[in-house]
Amino acid sequence: METGEGAGTAAGADGPRFRFGCASFNQDSTSLAVGTRTGYKLFSLTMVEKLDCIHESAETPDVYIVERLFSSSLVVVVSAAMPQRMNIYHFKKGMEICSYSYPSSILAVQLNRQRLVVCLEESIYIHNIKDMKLLKTLLNVPSNPSGLCALSINHSNSYLGYPGSATIGEIIVYDANSLSAVTMVPAHHSPLAALAFNTSATKLASASERGTVIRVFSVPEGLRLFEFRRGMKRYVNISSLSFSLDSQFLCASSNTETVHIFKLEQVGPSGEDEADTWTSYVGKMFSAASSYLPAQVSGMMSQDRAFATVHLLSSGQRNVCSLVTIQKLPRLLVATADGQLFIYNLDPQDGGECQLAHKHRILGVDDDSEEGPEPGGSEVARQVQPSPSYAETAALPASGPVTATLTGYSEDGGTRKGEVIPEHELAVGPVCLDDENEFPPVSIQRC
Repeated sequence: METGEGAGTAAGADGPRFRFGCASFNQDSTSLAVGTRTGYKLFSLTMVEKLDCIHESAETPDVYIVERLFSSSLVVVVSAAMPQRMNIYHFKKGMEICSYSYPSSILAVQLNRQRLVVCLEESIYIHNIKDMKLLKTLLNVPSNPSGLCALSINHSNSYLGYPGSATIGEIIVYDANSLSAVTMVPAHHSPLAALAFNTSATKLASASERGTVIRVFSVPEGLRLFEFRRGMKRYVNISSLSFSLDSQFLCASSNTETVHIFKLEQVGPSGEDEADTWTSYVGKMFSAASSYLPAQVSGMMSQDRAFATVHLLSSGQRNVCSLVTIQKLPRLLVATADGQLFIYNLDPQDGGECQLAHKHRILGVDDDSEEGPEPGGSEVARQVQPSPSYAETAALPASGPVTATLTGYSEDGGTRKGEVIPEHELAVGPVCLDDENEFPPVSIQRC
């Protein structure tokens, strides 16, 4: 779930983090992708009370990575049965576009309209999404067993963020368009646990394995803009960071029962953007005094606490969150590892405790035989259109260098046996990613 993935949501080869495989929001959080033991599902997120299943596939078992490109028909799937192989489908046409095999297990996949990034434990592969050509391989990156990475979704650049160290919280920012390093950000003392870019790719949020402090940096300069304290009493595992589309808010979820929402309020040099209140006056005093105090003390004073919070019904399970606008109101979405989607109302003026608007069960009996429908919850509306089976492709080797298989197409739009082709050759056939109907332009939807 990037967002990210992002925010990274892949389960990894060591077993799914979600009991049902994985869950991820697409780049603008208009849909939710869920991997299950029997395949994967795609849900539309345009209404609060109704959750439409727009596509369901049972072709691939044990899906632990599934990522959809915005609202297009392109979806990336990785199965625990073949963790070294990435399959890319056009789900509306019911066909496979291509598949790639890698030297080791795939831990995360990130994509935008320019690039597709595949993260292994010690290497990262960057593809051109228009033709799936492999553009760059980043070898010998620091050990990254969780596959942590983030890819910006802005159409004019493709910033990639990933850990620069296995022992401290360094972030490497890499330009996946120009294929060049941008900067290294010394973000935390402990190893990184979560990363997220905002929609315009001007900000990058990070959290470490301690989970007590969340920081926001400017991109591409790498300057610290904000510092938020999630808590001081205990270390937690932050699993998801997500900006709102307007970059005014940042949410963070962890293995605790609390989801935190922080407000990114930028104050001008002279304080003209700040209300003339006692709180702002004290804040200015602390800011003026910080230059005379030890770094540890001044840092504590500059940290803001959560603007709004959500208390989930249970703790100790992984979840992913996203801030969206649905039916003209700001909402917080939380998909939990036990197969539920919670939708909360966010008060953008006063914050405070968010109110639960609705909850949906995104797992059916077939997906998880141990649990049935949630009493009092909503049934997922099923409006799945039947589609033909995915095209059969040639078998790929289980190890060695990256290998690509692209499906050939007959004149009538059907498929013939796939063939291994050189990396520089383009995919041909009825799937055209330049067609706005299949590959719509980036736009921030305002409901």
